[in-house]
Amino acid sequence: MAPASRILLSALADESAFGLTAVEQFTALSAIGLEYYSLRNVDVGKGIKNVMKLTLPEIQRLRHLEDQYGLNVASIASPIGKIKLVDVEDRTKNRFVPFKKYLTTEVATACKLAHAFETKLIRGFSFYHPRGTAPEEYLEQAVDRIGQIAEACHRSDLTFGLEVEANLVGQTGELLAEIYRRVNHPGLVLVFDAANLIVQGFSTAEVYRQWEAMKPGLGWVHIKDYAKVSATERGRHVNEDALANFVPADQGAAGHQKILADLRTMLPSLSKRLERRGIPGVFLDLEPHVRGGGQFGGTSGPDGMGIALRGLCRVLDKAQISYHLRDFDDLLAARGLTTG
Repeated sequence: MAPASRILLSALADESAFGLTAVEQFTALSAIGLEYYSLRNVDVGKGIKNVMKLTLPEIQRLRHLEDQYGLNVASIASPIGKIKLVDVEDRTKNRFVPFKKYLTTEVATACKLAHAFETKLIRGFSFYHPRGTAPEEYLEQAVDRIGQIAEACHRSDLTFGLEVEANLVGQTGELLAEIYRRVNHPGLVLVFDAANLIVQGFSTAEVYRQWEAMKPGLGWVHIKDYAKVSATERGRHVNEDALANFVPADQGAAGHQKILADLRTMLPSLSKRLERRGIPGVFLDLEPHVRGGGQFGGTSGPDGMGIALRGLCRVLDKAQISYHLRDFDDLLAARGLTTG
């Protein structure tokens, strides 16, 4: 199979460890054969922190451990965009930050972190509109802010990936695609996540249609799946902390085999487009949540991450997409040896 048909496997590292220590996370991911990870929450010795709160000594410690465990950062899995779009009481705990301040503090911090960890990708979101309102009412305001974030990332030679997720302005593939179309900026790509659509009550066929809508702006894919949800839930506020039926990619209602088979046809052109921005290829980022998920993270454990990876590999094999997991040659290379 041609190299252009290969994807890069990654995972939200904090999902793989119960205690969230860096050593636990890196041990689990390297043991199952991954070479990339996305950085979200981690304990580097001073307690659990979101990536946005890491100090310089903690960053240096993580970089040392990356070398030791043979790992590289795929993306900074930031919470950028998971704040209120407008400052109104809406019966949620979401915070509001004035946007000018947000851009010069938190967005700037995310860019610095991406450079510190030598990745080109920052994951983010499309802002919370007031609960009980229609996201379409706030589309133009979200477009303006996301455009400014994309420009800030672009000026730093980075790319901002906008993830589809419930309760946000970009909660469907169609809405996210419209944001992408209106922003029209090289610093912006879209991040598809099928489970984030299934939990809203969409059917397998509807998830695929939203995948189709997002394809023109696609940057990478988050991999998690969910058991079927009743269509009566569609349009309602999703209680993310109550979601408990996440499953591996080969067992849920999302239809990952059809989605990934379609991705295979896109890989040559998509890989070239990403590589022109300094991105090494198309990432599939495991975020399985198989022990539960919430608004700002989830848990799978080392065994759950391994189960989720094997489920994804089965889907990839059926879709005829190649991938690489560490093998003995990699181990020898790390020791400065070869099989010859």
